[in-house]
Amino acid sequence: MNLTHKFKLIFKDKNLRKRILFVLGALVVFRALASIPIPGVDVARLTEFFANNQFLGLLNMFSGGGLASLSIVMLGVSPYITASIIMQLMTMMIPRLKEMYHEEGEAGKKKFSQYSRLLTIPLAFIQGYGFLRLLQSQGVVNPLGNFELFTNIIVIMAGSLILMWIGELISEYGIGNGVSLLIFAGIVAGLPTTLSQLYIGFEVTQLPMLLGFVVAAVAIVYAIVVVTEAERPIPINYAKRVRGNKVYGGVSTYLPLRVNQAGVIPIIFAMSILLFPQMILNFLVNSSNAIVVSVSDFILAILANSWIYAVMYFLLVFFFTYFYTAITFDPDSISENLQKSGAFIPGVRPGEKTSEYLGKVLTRITLVGASFLGVIAVLPLIMQAITGVAALAIGGTALLIIVSVVLDLVKKIDAQVSMREY
Repeated sequence: MNLTHKFKLIFKDKNLRKRILFVLGALVVFRALASIPIPGVDVARLTEFFANNQFLGLLNMFSGGGLASLSIVMLGVSPYITASIIMQLMTMMIPRLKEMYHEEGEAGKKKFSQYSRLLTIPLAFIQGYGFLRLLQSQGVVNPLGNFELFTNIIVIMAGSLILMWIGELISEYGIGNGVSLLIFAGIVAGLPTTLSQLYIGFEVTQLPMLLGFVVAAVAIVYAIVVVTEAERPIPINYAKRVRGNKVYGGVSTYLPLRVNQAGVIPIIFAMSILLFPQMILNFLVNSSNAIVVSVSDFILAILANSWIYAVMYFLLVFFFTYFYTAITFDPDSISENLQKSGAFIPGVRPGEKTSEYLGKVLTRITLVGASFLGVIAVLPLIMQAITGVAALAIGGTALLIIVSVVLDLVKKIDAQVSMREY
C-alpha cells in the first residue's frame, strides 16, 4: 500500500478521520490553556528567571510550555506522571496492588488508574503551593494574601487535572498515548523560540559548530529509530495435533522482544524524579530555619554540578528502563500462555525453563536499550558543557520524545489503516 493510498484511506474513513481530528482539537485546547496566565505575573522578571534556571527549562518541557508563561496549566502532566510512578513502585511493595495490576485484567487496571488519578490531586496541590511560594520569593509573582494564594493553587491544580483528563481522552477517543502527545506538543510549540534564540545569538564563527550539531542531530534521530525498531526474534514452534483426518499446528513463528521495550517512559520517569525534589528544595531554601536552608543549599549545589546531575540522570534512566520493562513484560505469563497453546521454544523445555530463558534474553537486550536511552538523555548536558550553547541543553531528551512519539503515532495510524483496508 503506497503512501498516497494511505492518506486517501485516512480521509475517507469517517471513524479514523474523527480520531485524528479529535487529537488535533484536544491539542489546540491544550495550547489555548497554556496561553492563559495566572494573575499578578511580572513578565520581565519571569523571562530573566527562566533564562538563568535550567531546572525550570526542563520542567517547562513537562508542562508543554505552560510554565514559561505561568499559565493555569503550568504544572502540566507532571503531578499525574509522579502519581503513576509512585503507584507502580508500590506494586513492588504491596502484593494486593500487584495482583490488581497484573492478574485482574482490564477491570483491575482501570481501578489502578483511578488510584493514580486520586493521588494526582494532593501532588498537584503540593507542587502548586511550592511553585507559587518559590516564584513569590523570587519576585516573579506579586505578593499574595492567603485567600489569593489558595485560589491560585486551586486554579493551578484544576489546570493540571484538566490536562490529565485531556490526555486520557486522547488515549481513549484519539490515536496514541495522550500524555506523551501533550509533552510532544509542548516541545514542538517551543521549537520556534529555541531556533530564534540560536538565530539572535548566532555568529559566523559558530557556523562549524552548528553544522556539526545538525549532523549529530540527524545521526541521533537515525540511531533512535534503529534502536526503537530493533527486536530480538525468539523462534516459536507449535506442536502437531491430529483431530480426525486433519493435522493442526506444526507451524513455526517467532516472538519479538524489543530492544527498547519501555519506549520513552524511562526518560519521563527519570525527569519527574529529578525535578520534583529540586522543586521542593528550591522552596525550602527560603525557610526561616537555618538548618533546613543550609541542607537545601548543599543538595542544590550538588545537583547544580552538571556532571553529577548527568550521572544521576543516566542511572535513573537506566533503572527505570529495567523497572518498566519488568512491569510490562512478564516472562512467567508468556511461558504459561505458550504452554497452553501447545507452543514451545526449540531446545528449551516448556514451563519454568522457558520463563527463565525469556527473562535471560530480555535482561541482555534491555541492557543495550537502557544504556542507549541513558546516553541519549545525558548527551545534551555533555554537548552544552563542551559548546557552551544553552539552547542545546535539552535537545537530546526532547528529540528522543519527539521521534519516539512520532514513530508510535505513525504505527498506530498505519495499524488502523491496515485494519480498515482488509
